[in-house]
Amino acid sequence: MHFIAIALIYYIYGLLPLKLVERTQKLRRLAMSTLSVPPVIPLPREDAVKLHKAFKGLGCDTSKVIKILAHRNVEQRSLIQQEYENNYSELLSKRISKELRGHVKKAMVLWLHDPATRDAKVARKALTTPVVDNQAITEVICSRTPSQIRKLKDVYQSTYYTPLEKDIESHTSGHYKKVLDPSPTPAILLLGFWILLLAYINTPRYEGPELDPIMVEQDAKQLYKSGEKRLGTDEKMFIKIFSEQSSAHLAAVNYAYINQYGHSLEKAIKKETSGSFESGLLTILRCASDPAMYFAKFLHAHKIIMCTVDILQILRKSMKGVGTDDSRLTRVIVTRTEIDMYYIKIAYYKKYGKPLTHAVRSDTSGHYKDFLLNLIGSDY
Repeated sequence: MHFIAIALIYYIYGLLPLKLVERTQKLRRLAMSTLSVPPVIPLPREDAVKLHKAFKGLGCDTSKVIKILAHRNVEQRSLIQQEYENNYSELLSKRISKELRGHVKKAMVLWLHDPATRDAKVARKALTTPVVDNQAITEVICSRTPSQIRKLKDVYQSTYYTPLEKDIESHTSGHYKKVLDPSPTPAILLLGFWILLLAYINTPRYEGPELDPIMVEQDAKQLYKSGEKRLGTDEKMFIKIFSEQSSAHLAAVNYAYINQYGHSLEKAIKKETSGSFESGLLTILRCASDPAMYFAKFLHAHKIIMCTVDILQILRKSMKGVGTDDSRLTRVIVTRTEIDMYYIKIAYYKKYGKPLTHAVRSDTSGHYKDFLLNLIGSDY
């Protein structure tokens, strides 16, 4: 995916025509799905009948359920659910929740939903648990395009009868409009994180490839002045630029920052910020520059977590059954399969020297493993 960012930089300096840049951006937007759909697709009613038969009897035929649902796209899955409810007066998602157990149940139910509904459910759960899942809400919001965020907000409102903004704003403790302290404490940094999310979901952003070279240079300089050049970080300026500018613009700013100051904007963010606020900024920047690599690293991270705990924690967890961060694994694979999993598999192999499928096989088991492998397809 680096060729896209490079093409954008060449365009900034007048070395590529706009049409070629648009073509590279179009390649990025193409749905590089790993979903395998049969050449002859059964009618939704036929699939609904087969699923009902798989649920009947002693025990569910989970392999048959996987064989059907893991090989149908979002439109087909929606039609199957309609047929199932019409024929059996029961939601397919509820029947699956009754019949399946554990991680495969959670993954399958999440897979049934359309992308916006999935994101809404993940966001709602992340925001309303006793301990807020900052990682999940960061991923769902900061890695999404403006059009995806608009759909997420619409579904969130219609499903939970409250605006997404309201649930996010509740975590600012009434200080949404508070002027951020130039010498941030951990509490202020967390406040900055929530304000970043609010700005990111409420600010209209351009999604196309066109760039203003002068504005790119200006923003690179402004971010330097607001961060590394001064004592303390002007978080308001980082929030303003990261929430208002397009992905193409931010990717170009990163390259301009390297040209002007000898290191990446990502390095500057790591130096000047911390915690969830840092994570939010980095997610936006990385998804602007190379979303496939971002998600490849994200998938690999669950293994790193297990490798960095001390020996006592390992022993304690081994007695309980050491596992991966399955919620993260499920979330990324299910949400990216129909978008860019092909690119993610390539990025994973290039970064870690082995196929993503090998990691899934070694870290999961049973029907859960089979379901994930059916989604991500063959080895890269």
